[in-house]
Amino acid sequence: MGSDKDALYRPNVGIALFNRLGQVLIAKSLGDDGPEIVVPGHEWQMPQGGIDEGEEPLTAAWRELREETCVTNAVYLGEMKVWLDYDFPPYDGPPHRLARFRGQRQKWFAFRFTGEDREIDVTLAHDGAPQEFSEWRWADLADTPILVVPFKREVYVHVAEAFLPFAKPL
Repeated sequence: MGSDKDALYRPNVGIALFNRLGQVLIAKSLGDDGPEIVVPGHEWQMPQGGIDEGEEPLTAAWRELREETCVTNAVYLGEMKVWLDYDFPPYDGPPHRLARFRGQRQKWFAFRFTGEDREIDVTLAHDGAPQEFSEWRWADLADTPILVVPFKREVYVHVAEAFLPFAKPL
């Protein structure tokens, strides 16, 4: 990172949280929030979020996991060595904090959930941010590319391939 092109992409982490059956947690987006326009029928995604200035990606992944799911009982499994980019679709709505970016550059991490499902809550808002999700469920990793909005699909295909070894029951 560090080139002019990098400035066009917001540094971001993505999280694949696997349960004991090898499924991943996905959450249903509430609606459009600026450039990341939600397409009906493709509202589901894995947790993700921005990396704060000076924050290490793994630290950001732990923070985003806690903020977006309330999960604290998890263990680190691994991460993708490469960063993946996606572009936002065309956006001409009201001013938005992400509108200055072309898209997001993501580092993906895999964690194993070690808690109980009742620990998970995706409906809480954090640090003054609006609530992002209405519900969550466990899904097969291979199904995630068809559940996500089309502009993220290629990223999810790569994530599904890279994290396939973690998508097995314990």
